[in-house]
Amino acid sequence: MSTAQLVVQHLPYLRRYARALTGSQMAGDAYVAATLETLVSDPDTIAADGNVKVELFQVFTRIWNSLSVNGRSELTQRDLPAEVRLGQITPLPRQAFLLSCLEGFGEDEVGKILAVDTDKVRELVDEAGRELAADMATDILIIEDEPLIAMDLEALVEGLGHNVTGVARTRTEAVKLASNKRPGLILADIQLADGSSGLDAVNDLLKAFEVPVIFITAYPERFLTGERPEPAFLIAKPFQPANVSAVISQALFFQQSARRREVRASA
Repeated sequence: MSTAQLVVQHLPYLRRYARALTGSQMAGDAYVAATLETLVSDPDTIAADGNVKVELFQVFTRIWNSLSVNGRSELTQRDLPAEVRLGQITPLPRQAFLLSCLEGFGEDEVGKILAVDTDKVRELVDEAGRELAADMATDILIIEDEPLIAMDLEALVEGLGHNVTGVARTRTEAVKLASNKRPGLILADIQLADGSSGLDAVNDLLKAFEVPVIFITAYPERFLTGERPEPAFLIAKPFQPANVSAVISQALFFQQSARRREVRASA
């Protein structure tokens, strides 16, 4: 298999990471596009006999941390949402946290991607976890039709300090629960018990109020095809607790950042 084919296999996961880092599909995809442009102009950047996924994320990281690329075009900058400007000053701890907890890289691999040693990786991940957990407790609605998975999610989010307002198995139940108590975040499965869609349930809720949404699916690649619209926050089944924690932290982080900007703008 050629290097190009190997890169294509890893693109959905690079896009997921880029979106989590920026909080936006558009902004994340812009950085991934810049990464691909680099690889096209210099194919030898990634060695076919190396760890293609690690090297791909290395290239992305160099671009992410490059001020010259971040500000390369006034038009591009104007077309991207405000989250990308926040993303430009994203500290190294959040990158280490996402690479480890969201993308599942080992400490050695994270170290290679970020050009730091493993002791530094542990320090960065711990620091990010403390920062992202502070002052982010909220009410969470779970939309999940499998009882055991719903129980696992409920125990997990409550262990993170959040409150579960309810567990819905269908689109109708989700709308009813949200109308009784508006959640601060939604965790939604894609396929629900009665054949309805978690995507449709979420669209119903978003007509009434804005809330960060994290989708859970056994087939994340189906929702990372490049077609619009796509979920900004996505968790793959079977999920790891650290993965869920990382994505929840990111979703709430960007929500709080947006609210702070709104307050400043109205002051």
